[in-house]
Amino acid sequence: MNIVDIITKKRDGGKLSKEEIEFFVNGYTKGEIPDYQASALLMAIYFQKMDKEETFQLTDVMRRSGDTIDLTAITGIKVDKHSTGGVGDKTTLIVAPLVAACGVPIAKMSGRGLGFTGGTVDKMESIPGFKTAMEPEEFLAQVNSIGMAVIGQTGHIAPADKKIYALRDVTGTVENLSLISSSIMSKKLAAGSDAIVLDVKCGDGAFMKTPEDASALGKTMCEIGQAAGKKTVALITDMNQPLGQAVGNSLEVIEAIETLKGQGPADITELSLRLAGTMIYVGGKASSIEEGDAMAKDALESGRGLEKLRQFIEAQGGNPQVLDDYSLFGPAKLSLDIVSDSYGFVQKIKAESIGLASQHTGAGRLRKEDPVDLSAGIYLHKKVGDKVAAGDVLATAYGNDQAKLEIGAAEAMRAFVIGDDAPEKEALVKEVLGL
Repeated sequence: MNIVDIITKKRDGGKLSKEEIEFFVNGYTKGEIPDYQASALLMAIYFQKMDKEETFQLTDVMRRSGDTIDLTAITGIKVDKHSTGGVGDKTTLIVAPLVAACGVPIAKMSGRGLGFTGGTVDKMESIPGFKTAMEPEEFLAQVNSIGMAVIGQTGHIAPADKKIYALRDVTGTVENLSLISSSIMSKKLAAGSDAIVLDVKCGDGAFMKTPEDASALGKTMCEIGQAAGKKTVALITDMNQPLGQAVGNSLEVIEAIETLKGQGPADITELSLRLAGTMIYVGGKASSIEEGDAMAKDALESGRGLEKLRQFIEAQGGNPQVLDDYSLFGPAKLSLDIVSDSYGFVQKIKAESIGLASQHTGAGRLRKEDPVDLSAGIYLHKKVGDKVAAGDVLATAYGNDQAKLEIGAAEAMRAFVIGDDAPEKEALVKEVLGL
């Protein structure tokens, strides 16, 4: 088999066979196919696209390029959740305890962040003593014992995706449905859960800017999951403003705790309950989505979700006293208020700008090896639709470096659009696919 023939075939609109896709993925992962030829094929795929069968085969080959996790030792239907990424998205820290409290086992691997804030692993590591690495036997035993465990991703999961994505990132071939969906789903399928719930963001602060594009991505990922024998559901959700009020690592953990105490912002509470209800349903503990939603709400209101978070933190070496004493997180030494200079209503908060502002304060990474300031970030005091007057505090920037703080605050100020009229409220969950 010849890589040049494969490039030419796809360049001319041909359909690649399973064997040709395997030849490319395995050859590139092993270093037998050079970057320039892999780039040429990725560009051909970008323009000529892949059909459903090609997309599934690409996903499956990448899934099998490294370790696959065996979760059969865990009792029950294991359900995983994945978000395509957004600003202020701390739902895992809320949803996983709610779902586990309802009897659905959560055995989850999460990553570190590259961009606006840290990833779920970085957020959890803002809890004193919390460990995100454990031996496989310990991981499985913890899920069977308390119903949930969340650890950092192993480098041996879908290594082909890691190498191919790095090349896509520098060759202008990221924005392709088959390449995006196979990248996400290869890792999800390798992680071993029985069912998957996807939170596909759309809007200013998301990778997919329109509901139509997000829906197309969600549909493709559902098709891949179902073809692999996994119950897969996708929720298309709004990211035209940050989710919740906190954007930053320890700030988001505190907001997650407040949400499990029943005191969280309305949007993060609503989305977390919808995601949790869907996971409870696909996990076989509810006979309908509506019943799943009701069970999630009961877990929240009864305090069982908060107690499950306490068990989870303690099981992974963290100090559970953080649930009652937020000073244990080690708050930022500096803060700077972003103040409104006009009257009216908040018509828009540019989510991407708030994300960048948080990154500037030190909460995110520009490069994979960069450290993050776990106490830094942005806290929003006003959300879209709120009335404001001149002098009102719109947001507060937190950090430990005055120069970074000032840059972050200036970026946050640019995120707010204030006008005379109150905007129409957008639906938080726009569509549900795969049911």
